[in-house]
Amino acid sequence: MAKRQLWLLVLAGLSGAIAQTDLEGQVFVFPKESADAQVILNMNHNGPLQNFTVCLRYFTDLTRAYSLFSYATRTKDNEILLFKDRPGVLSLVVGGEWVVFKFPENTGSSRGWEHVCASWESATGIAELWVNWNPLPRKGVQKGYSISNQGVIVLGQEQDSFGGGFDASQSFVGELSDVCMWDLVTAMSDVRAASADLQLSPSVLNWGALQYQIKGYVVLKPMLR
Repeated sequence: MAKRQLWLLVLAGLSGAIAQTDLEGQVFVFPKESADAQVILNMNHNGPLQNFTVCLRYFTDLTRAYSLFSYATRTKDNEILLFKDRPGVLSLVVGGEWVVFKFPENTGSSRGWEHVCASWESATGIAELWVNWNPLPRKGVQKGYSISNQGVIVLGQEQDSFGGGFDASQSFVGELSDVCMWDLVTAMSDVRAASADLQLSPSVLNWGALQYQIKGYVVLKPMLR
């Protein structure tokens, strides 16, 4: 317990004061390309991850590559990475190993928003990706791997080092919302619930009780409806 508390203090020193609030109906707006605009999230998990599911919603007109979700540790910069390579192509990285998913852009979306869920399980190495409720062909990556919980999550930038190493040309410009994470592979019913903004079971990251720190030019605003 003492070690866990010490690590939280280290993260607090890295990210500054961390707010916790219900962000239902809110979005993080990243108004312009930069090498410092970011949102740092505090992951609530006591041990290594053997499984995970990450869901989020984003809205952008970018056609270049950008990062949607970056989790790094001191020993591995791409412990978990959800990266949009170009329109219709998303990459999931687990423990530094990449798998690429291709899909029809904006399939089933409304008002330009895309909802994405990515999951992975250590026992089989199976990675799954859903775009607007639509499952894509499953891929295999890092079978038997264990993801350290001693890391930091950053939205809006890709970490090339622990908590840093940002490249403006890979930064996110647009709006991000409804970021959730579970320490299990969720069923399709849960993915659909996340898409429909329904109440879900407690998660590693919970948009309804999110611990976060804004750095640089990022603005929290109501979602445009």
